[in-house]
Amino acid sequence: MRMATQTKQWTIEEAHSLPDDGNKYEVVRGELFVTPPPSDDHETITARLTRILDPFVAANALGMVYAVMRFERSEVEPDLMVRQPHPRGRRGSWDDAPTPALIVEVLSPSTRRRDHEQKRQLYLDAGVPEYWIIDPDAECIRVVRPERPDEVVSDEITWAPTGVAEPLRFAVRSFFSTDRDLACRSPCVRTAIRPCSAMSNPGISPAESS
Repeated sequence: MRMATQTKQWTIEEAHSLPDDGNKYEVVRGELFVTPPPSDDHETITARLTRILDPFVAANALGMVYAVMRFERSEVEPDLMVRQPHPRGRRGSWDDAPTPALIVEVLSPSTRRRDHEQKRQLYLDAGVPEYWIIDPDAECIRVVRPERPDEVVSDEITWAPTGVAEPLRFAVRSFFSTDRDLACRSPCVRTAIRPCSAMSNPGISPAESS
């Protein structure tokens, strides 16, 4: 009789015990994901977006940019995450940290599937109100919100977190462009969002570390 193969369920503690070899180790509901160091292009996109978001986050008291999120025995390191700090005077942990207001992942060949599937579901289940999946090849952002159809933005995008009087608006190409001037300014053109169905299905690479 053929026996079913049982997949190992990883814990956060086991992931922390792995060698410090330059890779990023994440655990999503028992599944281990290994990501090699990001490319220069990947980091440039993240740095440009951080430069755009930082002044808005500070001006509207939305918190700060963090790197680690824990939820339901999962631990991930999004490319960018905005959330409030622990209440003043408390020494908190990742386990009881406030829910992020925004999480951003930049797709790469090794992360495309998990960013669209396992991590997407984790973020939605954790109550994250907005999740951006940045596709450097298509130069667009897939906007994921709870109980709403995905939207794909390729021109200008608006971020309007709860409690903010004036939303942030900027051109999507501002963090893809090699134009120094464009990459360093934040246009305030009204957002134009088209539905996800208007684009072809995002390609998901089968090659992935796990």
